[in-house]
Amino acid sequence: MSLSPNHGDRRGQRPELIVIHYTGMADGPSARARLCDPLAQVSAHWLVHEDGRAESLVPEHRRAWHAGAGSWQGREDVNSRSIGIELVNPGDRPFPEPQMAALEALLCAIMTRWSIPPQGVIGHSDMAPGRKIDPGPRFDWRRLALQGLALWPDGPGADRPLADSLARIGYPQDPARLAAFRLRFRPWACGPEDETDRRLAAGLACALLSCPNIPQGEAAAPAAGGGREVPQRRS
Repeated sequence: MSLSPNHGDRRGQRPELIVIHYTGMADGPSARARLCDPLAQVSAHWLVHEDGRAESLVPEHRRAWHAGAGSWQGREDVNSRSIGIELVNPGDRPFPEPQMAALEALLCAIMTRWSIPPQGVIGHSDMAPGRKIDPGPRFDWRRLALQGLALWPDGPGADRPLADSLARIGYPQDPARLAAFRLRFRPWACGPEDETDRRLAAGLACALLSCPNIPQGEAAAPAAGGGREVPQRRS
C-alpha cells in the first residue's frame, strides 16, 4: 500500500537511475502533504526527513511522478526508469548528519536491490538543467562518491571539448548544462567555461569507461518487502 496516490505503471521500464531532490518546502509535514496530494500530481518513492526518518511514499516497482521534463544519457521519460528520493530541505540549509546518514543507507539498499551502479545516482539538476537546481550547491556529492554511492572524478583529465565530455557523462543538450555540471562538481565556479571545467568533465567521462553500464530492460519485480526496508548503513 502506498501513502501517495500519485503513481502509475513503469511502461515496461525498470529502475536504472536514482534521482535526488530537495523538497524546497519549509518542513517535512508540508512536503509530505504535497507529495501525497492527488491534486498536486507530484510524488517520490522516498521522503527523507532531517532527523533521519525515511518514509516510503510509493512502491519502488511503481512509476512515481518526481522527475518531470528532462533527459539523461539521451533518453527522456526519466520517471519510468528511476527511483526518486526527496530530502526535506527548503534549499538554503545544510543537510543534517542524520539525514545524510539515512540517505546513504537508503541508497545502498536501493542500488543493491535494483543493481544500480554509482553513475546511476544523479541530481534533479543533472537531468533538467536550467529548470531545476536541486539538490543544490550545499549537497555533498563527494561524500557519497567516497562510499561508492555516486560518481566523482578521480582527477583532472585531458583538456578536451567540454560539450563532448558532458554528452558522454549523460547531460542533455541544453545551454544550462555547464551550470548544472558546476552545481554538482564546482558549485563555487562562475563565468565562462574554463580549463578546469574541461579537465574535470574529461576526467569524469574517462572514469565512466571503467564503470559497468547502467542496466536497461523490462521491468523487474522488487525484492521482498516492496522496497520499504532500509538496512543499517555500511561501515
